[in-house]
Amino acid sequence: MSAPAPGSERQRIDKWLWHARTVRTRTDAAALVEHGHVRLNGRRVTAASQPVRVGDVLTLALDRAVRVMRVDGFAEKRSGASDARALYSELAGGPERYNAGQTSGTA
Repeated sequence: MSAPAPGSERQRIDKWLWHARTVRTRTDAAALVEHGHVRLNGRRVTAASQPVRVGDVLTLALDRAVRVMRVDGFAEKRSGASDARALYSELAGGPERYNAGQTSGTA
């Protein structure tokens, strides 16, 4: 993770999703947002240009799973998975808890 440039306390949501490696391409990130599969602090986002800030919470509907992530930082460019992992914190138990088809174990 690189230090944000002066005055860059925010970043476009499509760019951040791509840098955080939640999608393969920035075009995929924009499509995810524009199709309404992303919530920013509980509100649906439909503009790929929507800025995110450190501390924002994103809820993503990804391929039969829901991920809840807190933005912890930004990157100037896309890098490896370990660097990308430093950009966010998983909330609510991580993605494995939300996989489709799983039950809570209670009947």
